[in-house]
Amino acid sequence: MAHRLRTAALVLAVTTTTAVVAAPAHAGAPPGGPVTVVAQGLDDPFGLASEGGKFYVAESSAGEVSGFVPGGRPTVRLADFAAPAGVDRRAGTLYVVTGEAQDPAATGGSTLWSSRRGEPRRVLADLMAFELANNPDGQPQFGPDGAPLDALSNPFAVLSGQGSDRRVFVADAGANDVLAVDPDGTVRAFFVPPAVTTGLCEGLENNGVADGGCDPVPTGLAWGPDGHLFVSTLSGEAPLEGRVYELDPRDGTVVGETSGFTAPTGVAVGDDGTLYVSELLEGAPAGEGPPPADFDPTTVGRIVAVAPDGERSAAQVTMPLGLRFTGGHLYSTAFSVAGLFLGQPGLGQVVRVDDGAFEPLD
Repeated sequence: MAHRLRTAALVLAVTTTTAVVAAPAHAGAPPGGPVTVVAQGLDDPFGLASEGGKFYVAESSAGEVSGFVPGGRPTVRLADFAAPAGVDRRAGTLYVVTGEAQDPAATGGSTLWSSRRGEPRRVLADLMAFELANNPDGQPQFGPDGAPLDALSNPFAVLSGQGSDRRVFVADAGANDVLAVDPDGTVRAFFVPPAVTTGLCEGLENNGVADGGCDPVPTGLAWGPDGHLFVSTLSGEAPLEGRVYELDPRDGTVVGETSGFTAPTGVAVGDDGTLYVSELLEGAPAGEGPPPADFDPTTVGRIVAVAPDGERSAAQVTMPLGLRFTGGHLYSTAFSVAGLFLGQPGLGQVVRVDDGAFEPLD
């Protein structure tokens, strides 16, 4: 089961007890700047999707999925979800996953939904039920008192198949797996990343298992130009232990792995194979005490780019989460947890991040 971003989230919550956050100046740059706002006024935008020049964003705190064209005002397409986290759209169908249900018996959370205009939404798969029945990662789920030891199912991203592939893939951060869902709702475990046992994760106890290491925690999904499926994994928030796996879409075989990220929350791949990874809380103060009085929370977060030759660079984007590469450009959500952890709803944005925003990393 998966860590819930508790420690870093608490740090950010403390940050705004004495400060009001405003969007950084560069985020409001005019078109042509390195980071350009294409939508704003969102409530905790998590997942991001696009089709036919239109974008769709899951507003977690608002319980809504909104659609927009860049520069246009977002309008609600679907409402009354329990914490929507991921969204995708293919051939006119919207797919939405809702996040963790605090009670395994509760309804609305840990669910894959599908919706077409003019038709009622429908439950495509109950992901909590699948986890309880199958537990692909094999970790202990409940303690002696019957209470969950950690998150059981916390879907975080969704991605529809390519070409004739009609499956829908879900990154379930709580269950530590990537699921494949058939059109009839049949759910299968597609990829179960291993626990992380290196770096700060080495020798850690995990849900009562000695030396269990850090949960992998899948967070993001993206297609590469070669048709491979890319999965970002949080790796228990351990610094530099985050990974991105490159998978064969036929059977989930690992064909590549890139490491050295800190708590990645989203992934995208450019047309030239450049890998983009969002680090939602990079730069947040360490520890659980209050941050320095002059700490600026708008500096929290970045997107790391890994070029095909391995060179790394980074762009400062405030609290990025969902990524999407489309039309030759990278797009990202920003201020993605401003409402949840800063107590300031409506600050969420979607931004276009151009090459000029990236600076080489040492």
